[in-house]
Amino acid sequence: MADIDEILDNFTTLEDWDDRYRYLIELGRELPPLAEAAHSAANKVQGCASQVWLETSVRPNGASGPVLTFAGDSDAHIVRGLIAVLFAIFSGRNAKEILATDALALFERMGLREHLTPQRSNGFRSMVERIRSDARMALTAAAV
Repeated sequence: MADIDEILDNFTTLEDWDDRYRYLIELGRELPPLAEAAHSAANKVQGCASQVWLETSVRPNGASGPVLTFAGDSDAHIVRGLIAVLFAIFSGRNAKEILATDALALFERMGLREHLTPQRSNGFRSMVERIRSDARMALTAAAV
């Protein structure tokens, strides 16, 4: 999977929004499949117009605290692409880094807010909040 810097570079290179949408869809296709058991109510992200599932794995003893990795899926191609962007930003990072990262600023920088429907933008925010919530819970569990 591409890292966030590569995604940002590719996004800037593509001038046409149809090409950017195709790129987002391609990023979504590169996501590893989510296990059927992970398509559960516990993993379902609330606040998304499409169905979205995020599964979080926590390695509690990273050098800088708990490290979170994510798997996910959606029934919408563009949303799968947005999930891939979020994973490029957050997956494999420690909880403090996740909480310190402004994914919405990157979302704005990519120009996605004005080119996605309000429902998709709200869904993106819901996914970010779910990831941040999981990072907060991992930090709390590590402190116990």
